[in-house]
Amino acid sequence: MLKITLSAKQRKKNMTTRIKFVLLAAVFIGGFSSLSLELIVLRQLSGFVGSTAITTSVVIGIFLAFMSLGYYAGSEMKIALNSIRRTVARDFLLIAVMVILASSYILLDIYFGLLGAAGIRSNVIKTFIYSLAFLSVAPYLFGKITALLSRYLHRYNHNYTGKLMAVDTVGSVLGSILTTLAVMPFIGVNYTIVVVVVLTGAASVLLSRRAGYFWFAWAVLAAVLLNRASLLHELYDIVENNAVSTISILDTDNGQARAMVINGGNSSKISTDRKYWFGYVRYIQENFIETLPKDRKKDVLILGAGGFTMGEGDAFHNYTFLDIDRSLLKISEEKFLKHKLTPNKRFVVEDANQFLKDNAQKYDLIVLDTYSGMGIIPMDLITKEYFTRVKNNLKKGGIVVMNILTSPNFSDAFAVNLDNTIRSVFTHSLSRQVIGNFNAWGQQRANVIYVYYDIADEGGIYTADKNAVFYDM
Repeated sequence: MLKITLSAKQRKKNMTTRIKFVLLAAVFIGGFSSLSLELIVLRQLSGFVGSTAITTSVVIGIFLAFMSLGYYAGSEMKIALNSIRRTVARDFLLIAVMVILASSYILLDIYFGLLGAAGIRSNVIKTFIYSLAFLSVAPYLFGKITALLSRYLHRYNHNYTGKLMAVDTVGSVLGSILTTLAVMPFIGVNYTIVVVVVLTGAASVLLSRRAGYFWFAWAVLAAVLLNRASLLHELYDIVENNAVSTISILDTDNGQARAMVINGGNSSKISTDRKYWFGYVRYIQENFIETLPKDRKKDVLILGAGGFTMGEGDAFHNYTFLDIDRSLLKISEEKFLKHKLTPNKRFVVEDANQFLKDNAQKYDLIVLDTYSGMGIIPMDLITKEYFTRVKNNLKKGGIVVMNILTSPNFSDAFAVNLDNTIRSVFTHSLSRQVIGNFNAWGQQRANVIYVYYDIADEGGIYTADKNAVFYDM
């Protein structure tokens, strides 16, 4: 048999090709995992500090700042193949650990609970402290890894700098797209965390070979134990944890009612005894829904489906429920309402602004119920443009009912400016009703109901010398 012996030059060439593949694979995993981690964190934080532009900017700002420090650190270190592989392998393993610490729901609940106990109330400050403590190490290491591998590959071939940037960018793009469109919707945020830990741990093993298997196994085990669905359900009654919502269904009021909690906010409550309903839901149900005239089928639009409790028991009028989380219908029918919606009710999964912009149908009654908590008020749903679209979708003689958690006595800028915004669109025939009791001299929040009636208004007023009140009455 003929033996083929490779020359030293050929062996070096083959080894170099293999090393290049391993290092580029590590770069790809780094790009994918960094974007995935950022998206997971933003999703998990929505239940604790909301998803406003301010909190999002804090997270992204801290992430990029420490990544840039990592780039600088990686550019200053001495490089040699063996030392680089050991260093980067160790860094990937540390990233896997930080992914667990920074994004596991249980740990976030403990962290924000401690900050609340310490008297810190500002969501911005909470987010800033969290980002410095838990979202600084991983991006720093991502930047450091990219810089180190870029320098080393550049020694083999000057053209590899561009290839490395391309591979890193492709990983980031796929991490951004696949995490929210393919991974979270099908396996949940909790198991998406496990996927990222597996990827970063695999990169560590790829670089360190057998030496990394032991710690890789421990990291994956910790991720699974902390993020398994059975534990989240046992501790928080979580039944859904997708790319949009973390949903809990729990028994309340000594078993007399069921509540649905979405992203940390009390969304819906159902009971055979109405005294256990949310006050604002009972107010809307009894005064605006159950009083709908039966001369013909009215068209009702509910923006913010929640648990589909609005219109509960009405099988006559036509209802359109709108929300961005498609899982709400299945969960509500199976675990919250525990019955199917009647045929007169349909569910539309779409952004409220886009729906109102494209929709051709008009409604007799529109209920706005997307403002269930101060931390999770969608910023694009409190603008003059949004309220104008709501008004444009109303039939002549129709009614708009808006439930908003705000200050009943205008004790903060949000309450004042939101009131000004609403009145800039609904310029007349607008009432404001506070649900329940409140302290008119203190600072607190309550459910405030704004109601707009689409009626003719000629702008008449009563004066001392021109008073037609007798005829008007």
